[in-house]
Amino acid sequence: MSATTVLARKWRPKTFAQLAGQEHVVRALSNALTQNRLHHAYLFTGTRGVGKTTIARIFAKSLNCATGITATPCGECSACKEIDSGRFVDLIELDAASNTQVDNMRELLESALYAPSSGRFKVYIIDEVHMLSKSAFNAMLKTLEEPPAHVKFILATTDPQKIPVTVLSRCLQFNLKQLPPALIATHLQYVLGQEQIAFESAAVGLIARAAQGSMRDALSLMDQAIAFSAGKVDEAVVRTMLGAIDQGYLFDLLVALREGNGAGLLAIADNMAARSVAFDAALQELATLLHRIALAQTVPQAIADDEPERARLLELAQAFTAEEVQLYYQIAIHGRDEIDLAPDEYAGFTMTLLRMLAFAPAKGIAQPTWVAPAAVQPSAKPVAIASQVAPVRPAPVLAESASNGRQSSGEVVSGNQLDWSVLLTQLNVQGMAQQLAKHCVLQSFSDRQITLCLSQEHKHLQTSKMATEKLQAALTEYFAKPMKLSIVSGKTDAATPAVIEQQGKQFKQQQASDSIAQDSFVREAQAELGANLIVESIKPIQ
Repeated sequence: MSATTVLARKWRPKTFAQLAGQEHVVRALSNALTQNRLHHAYLFTGTRGVGKTTIARIFAKSLNCATGITATPCGECSACKEIDSGRFVDLIELDAASNTQVDNMRELLESALYAPSSGRFKVYIIDEVHMLSKSAFNAMLKTLEEPPAHVKFILATTDPQKIPVTVLSRCLQFNLKQLPPALIATHLQYVLGQEQIAFESAAVGLIARAAQGSMRDALSLMDQAIAFSAGKVDEAVVRTMLGAIDQGYLFDLLVALREGNGAGLLAIADNMAARSVAFDAALQELATLLHRIALAQTVPQAIADDEPERARLLELAQAFTAEEVQLYYQIAIHGRDEIDLAPDEYAGFTMTLLRMLAFAPAKGIAQPTWVAPAAVQPSAKPVAIASQVAPVRPAPVLAESASNGRQSSGEVVSGNQLDWSVLLTQLNVQGMAQQLAKHCVLQSFSDRQITLCLSQEHKHLQTSKMATEKLQAALTEYFAKPMKLSIVSGKTDAATPAVIEQQGKQFKQQQASDSIAQDSFVREAQAELGANLIVESIKPIQ
């Protein structure tokens, strides 16, 4: 790499084909150039470093290339070379942030009246155009209304809301998107390969995320990382450079949270404080990690196979329920918002962790098996409450051949029958494995084989092989012998445990509502005081 050329300049794209991302803008401009359907003014909007000025310069080459108006400028003619080197006399670039006054704009517009010196078009690139004064915009408006045929305006801004609507209406507007971290990481790896610089994928990923959608920022950060490193861009160096949080701390925090270990949480926080970790950044990284865990739960394929932390992400995705992840994510982002209000950052960080611990759902409590009241169901035999509150056929109780499970004398396996809904309450499964089991019904049951049927509408729950394996391991542990689990997709006419659980909640809610409505105090308040009963506020006692 040249000692005087930074990566952001050295690897600045010179053609549309070299651009990373912004395909929607490239496609529209290429079609316009190919069909020679050109507008006199274009507006590129987007955050810093996403390619606004780069695309404007490539567009200027496309308009003035010696081969003709084309979406693929040759790069070899004098016009292309002079534009690349910043010496093309008919390409005028203006930084509106330092040229805000109307006199600057009038001088520029007066020069626009003259024909181009050597090119096909005079191209004016006005960067940060929203910084122009109101009078400067008014001066520009007259030229935009009646532009000379040889002039093209390309305006760029990070804040289009500040541009007068009269100017906006006379421009073709293109919104450039922030680049996703995966695309940035891929481009950085390509650049490092071309520069023959060794790197660790995790280090590149950190820089890609830190760039926040800006390729220019990513290349600048990579320049800095190369300067920090001794011939190899590794994760430890980049973490130090960025002040990024060691992911190990965050994974350990979630493990301690999963175990309900308050002392462990505080010990990890103390260790982080001893290493001068920025707790505000730690909460941001924790929220990012929880987001990735939620992705792993819902769309496992969103976590790349070569992701260095893939195994731990999938492990945590199984350890927490989707509801827990959503709860902890909300607590993390609110904790970050409130950390400036705390006595100090350590107090704000640890209080956020303690809040997660305090609101964590109770674990390991088996759900009771409900027995229908005698007035509703005279039979003394326990039945699923679902059959008492909705016309849904309960899941079948299937015969077992030669069962010798450790619970054979309990309510799960009775004689030669198995109740899947009740068995599920006693299995040691959580997270995605539990959700998968809840949406299945028992199809067949034998000595060492259980076959479940999963409805088509919930087939996405089977995308995680780990969930099936965990469920099979739980069955093996329960029956104290190797059990083989098969899950097939099909129509589930019987009520799944999830349906039965929901109907049980509805039954309890109805009981609570009826009890309140019939309460003598409530009735007196309604009759004598005109009180209104807010039905939505009634909650059953758990």
